[in-house]
Amino acid sequence: MEVEVGPPGHGGFCVARHEGRAVFVRHALPGERVVAEVTEGDSKDSFWRADAVEVLEASEDRVEAPCEYAGPGMCGGCDWQHASYEAQLRIKGEIVAEQLRRLAKLEREVVVEEVASPFGWRTRVQFAVDPEGNLGFRKHRSHEVVPVEECAIASSGVDEVGALQRNWPGLETVEVIAATGSADRALVVTPKRGEQMPYVDADVKVSVLRGVSRNTHISGVQRIHGRPYVREVAEGRTWRVSGSGFWQVHPAAPDVLTEAVLDFLKPRAGESALDLYCGVGLFAVPLAEAVGEDGSVLAVELDRQAVKDAAHNLGFVEDQEESTEFPWVDLVEGSVDEVLADDSYAPDAADLVVLDPPRAGAGREVCARIVALAPRAVAYVACDPAALARDVAYFADAGYELTGLRAFDLFPMTRHVECVALLEPAQR
Repeated sequence: MEVEVGPPGHGGFCVARHEGRAVFVRHALPGERVVAEVTEGDSKDSFWRADAVEVLEASEDRVEAPCEYAGPGMCGGCDWQHASYEAQLRIKGEIVAEQLRRLAKLEREVVVEEVASPFGWRTRVQFAVDPEGNLGFRKHRSHEVVPVEECAIASSGVDEVGALQRNWPGLETVEVIAATGSADRALVVTPKRGEQMPYVDADVKVSVLRGVSRNTHISGVQRIHGRPYVREVAEGRTWRVSGSGFWQVHPAAPDVLTEAVLDFLKPRAGESALDLYCGVGLFAVPLAEAVGEDGSVLAVELDRQAVKDAAHNLGFVEDQEESTEFPWVDLVEGSVDEVLADDSYAPDAADLVVLDPPRAGAGREVCARIVALAPRAVAYVACDPAALARDVAYFADAGYELTGLRAFDLFPMTRHVECVALLEPAQR
């Protein structure tokens, strides 16, 4: 069908209309006229998903995708390679603003900040494996694998491992990890259920870890060879991150986000702070340094291995309950909502809160418990603008308003955007 393409939507598509029905069109740009082929939906559905398979009237922002695997029916990893980079930044800003308008009832212009080159940035890449053992990426909303010989957004550190030049029969996924600031490289190899762990070869020295098939209920990774972790460098420190543990995939992200958080919070000596969903301690360390020995930091994380890494990064000696570097830091393993509800862990009040929740957001209950602590400032790090907007609305209901917002393009060419929001009591 031929459609006039409307505004961008949250999810890497633009919204068009056909006979009264919304059509979410990928590979299109606002203002274009395209031929769209429906990929999902039938006559009973309120909306359809579609690909722009022919451009009849092109936008001035359209460019030829620099990657041969980008396009309808191809790799689903990138969403906006057909847009100029300036247009990508503008589109992401419009999407964040639209989510705030729709879900938080806030009118705010959002400028997405360029961080570095839009290519060669991704330091952690998980490849899928096709039936012939070739590495590739899945099509959008599909399990079908598109084999690739290179990835335009992968970092040079990922490329030098040479995983794409090898065959990987019997495997489910192969994840390549290239640490920033150190020469550490790792391969997380996940055999299909019932398959054996293969001999692993690479072009450079790597640690080899065995992942767990998604068809099992087991989590974590098993060390096969080398270190079970990589050393990342950020904030002038070296950080231990185990296996497939969470670490920002853009090499500049840790420093950029930490700077934004501290600039918003302006922590002072002697203050009390919470770092919720603390991961390996990226924000807990600078908070501890800022509040000093007369202050306090409570860091909370659910993932057990991340807690072990955070303990190492915060200077806890094994089997000791107190950090040798930051004795005023408490590290708790548990879900944020349960820890905040537990009087034996949660303080009666806090001056500052940092929260960096998973993509789904913090949720109403966690937001309410944070507000009950009456912090003077909350820094919210968000990788999903819809979840951020919903939580901003929860904070607003409890008397906290959005007083600062920065957005960073830490995932160029994709639909993702990272935001740091500042929330403060409305009656200051």
